Amino acid sequence: MARYAIGDIQGCHDELRELLRLLKFKPDRDELLFAGDLVNRGPDSLGVLRLVRALGANATVVLGNHDLHLLAHCVDPDRPLRAGDTLQQVLESRDCDTITEWLIQQPLAVHDVRRNELLLHAGLVPQWTATEAVAAAAEVSLALRTDPKGFLSRMYGNEPTRWRDDLDRDARLRFTVNMLTRLRFCTAQGEVALKLKCAPADAPAPYAPWFSHAGRAAAGTRIVFGHWSALGYLRTDTLLCLDTGCVWGGALTALDLDDPEAAPVRLPCPAYQAIGAD
Repeated sequence: MARYAIGDIQGCHDELRELLRLLKFKPDRDELLFAGDLVNRGPDSLGVLRLVRALGANATVVLGNHDLHLLAHCVDPDRPLRAGDTLQQVLESRDCDTITEWLIQQPLAVHDVRRNELLLHAGLVPQWTATEAVAAAAEVSLALRTDPKGFLSRMYGNEPTRWRDDLDRDARLRFTVNMLTRLRFCTAQGEVALKLKCAPADAPAPYAPWFSHAGRAAAGTRIVFGHWSALGYLRTDTLLCLDTGCVWGGALTALDLDDPEAAPVRLPCPAYQAIGAD
């Protein structure tokens, strides 16, 4: 049995199928962990969703910002798509409702306590432990499942930029979503800068990559994430970034999580979009 983590797919269905072939993936023995952003920007988000959903229990999925963006359009057909969105095929599909129901059930974070491993899409502010992140993610999931349209209509926005215990419910949920699905840079005090999309070395002080601050509460937990194509492949004892810019002309990347000697498996991807969109 192998456990493969796979980075942002962004609607690149043919590349995902070919990557699974290269991995010699066997659904009767192997497990796939998807770090979010299954959809958008690439040419076949519908194909990706159908493929991953069909994997059933062999797939562990966390939601990324583009997956939540798709859900916002699924539950509110009047919401205008953004430039660069490639979601219309999903929205017009015969199984859109089924896909929506399945996607709503996916979490924002998965904590494998036995392996001391946390799967999420973006990052954690330095003050949060893995346990706290999963608890906050569960609150978001409950809101999403209970009132999808209401929650998703209030999800967008960059405020608040810092966690406080006295935040109201909507602000608390929005901060959690932004941290787990959009975070790249923050200060040591946990002030997030969601508009920064540069390479790590180019961030203005006092901002730095979320994982680089000393004394992080989750520093002892291995975090598997994506979301950051400008960072690219990063592998340390406790960090694994797998967003290698598939849709931007980079590659779709997978790694065997349980083999410390394993090399990443990379499949080159065409530039379906110009670099610069979120």
